[in-house]
Amino acid sequence: MKCEHCTRKECSKKTKTDDQENASIDVPSRARENGEKGEFHKLADANIFLSDCLACDSCMTEEEGVRVSQQNAKDFFRVLNLNKKCDSSLHKVLAVSVCPQSLPYFAAKFSLSVTDASRRLCGFLKSLGVHYVFDTAIAADFSILESQREFVRRYHQHSEEQPALPMLTSACPGWVRYAERVLGHPVTPHLCTAKSPQQIMGSLVKDYFARRQNLSPDKIFHIIVAPCYDKKLEALREDFPTALHSSRGADCVLTSGEIVQIMEQSDLSAKDAAVDTLFGDLEEEELRRHDGASSDGYLVHIFRHAAKELFNEDVGEVTYRTHRNKDFQEVTLERNGEVLLRFAAAYGFRNIQNVVLKLKKGKFPYHFVEVLACAGGCLSGRGQAQAEDGRTDKALLRQMEDIYAHIPVRPPETSAHVQTLYQEWLGGADSPRVQETLHTAYGGPGHPAHGRDIKW
Repeated sequence: MKCEHCTRKECSKKTKTDDQENASIDVPSRARENGEKGEFHKLADANIFLSDCLACDSCMTEEEGVRVSQQNAKDFFRVLNLNKKCDSSLHKVLAVSVCPQSLPYFAAKFSLSVTDASRRLCGFLKSLGVHYVFDTAIAADFSILESQREFVRRYHQHSEEQPALPMLTSACPGWVRYAERVLGHPVTPHLCTAKSPQQIMGSLVKDYFARRQNLSPDKIFHIIVAPCYDKKLEALREDFPTALHSSRGADCVLTSGEIVQIMEQSDLSAKDAAVDTLFGDLEEEELRRHDGASSDGYLVHIFRHAAKELFNEDVGEVTYRTHRNKDFQEVTLERNGEVLLRFAAAYGFRNIQNVVLKLKKGKFPYHFVEVLACAGGCLSGRGQAQAEDGRTDKALLRQMEDIYAHIPVRPPETSAHVQTLYQEWLGGADSPRVQETLHTAYGGPGHPAHGRDIKW
């Protein structure tokens, strides 16, 4: 199946209804316990849109397509069933990490507060046989803090001869894949090297948490619950520290919608449970988010940090100015009529294309751009905000945006756990291990980029 805007004759994009993903899955239920067969309903046919199809031709190899299609509920239940067998050598510790942007979806679907929805989700997963359920907000803390430091460093290093700016965010896997596999130089040198929250969470679970539990990384099966399908592709990225080379940071990615389908098809009774912490704390932590309207808020956090570090300006409320459309917005820091910082948020591939064209022409006025593949941001990911007709469910999205806005905001700098991890796990904020564990590098297209003239 081709994406709706694709102009090419062939497309290697795997549909979300491939045979592997359509396989029937037995979800635990009282009916099954009574000897009747319960069946997980096949995923509905899904259209592929430009915002979630970045895999035309060179963006995804055939092998990657197969590996992505294997990340589904069937793989999740395969591991759950292995844990019920007698051969304990095959048993895995199951850990699920939930993205903050997924929680409003569960709250909206089940008409619960975001805290109650989190407890309901956690209790259900544990009733299936999951051992730990984590919140990925702590991984986003690391990603934002490292991005802040990198921007200040790039600002000082920037010159016309060796431009280090603009810095483009790298937390969105769809955008990064597009930049690496299609755009290449001169775009990739501008990508922030800080790893995404999903990648960092993989290291936290498979390295830090594994060592605390005296487990080898390959004994943990780590599932990410995320709003979009591109996170499945991100899980294939092989750039984790040496200690994890035998085990990917994320073994399986399931979208919020896939999890809800499992919940709706199961009649298991489950008690609500609190989300776990990587530290084994017994006290339940308050759910919180970062300061972004529909994402992790890289722009706001980096803008405030840069204003203070570079110009000693304290920024409170950040004022956005909309340009062209609601998914392209600008933020500036001004003093005595002079613009000191000019940041932008570009969501959706039409806006990304404009950014890329201006960057290539050398007519780009911004110091920083928060780039997201999904129009509307992460809450709009097609793994949770898509209606039956394949388009965005606007009523559901508005409900999720309202729920997300009411989650308390906590700046990453204020997290005592993060500061502890910098010391205990990484040996200090300036240690070589920080660069190895929290940063990555980007390549370019593996072969010439002919014929990729997408018409927008």
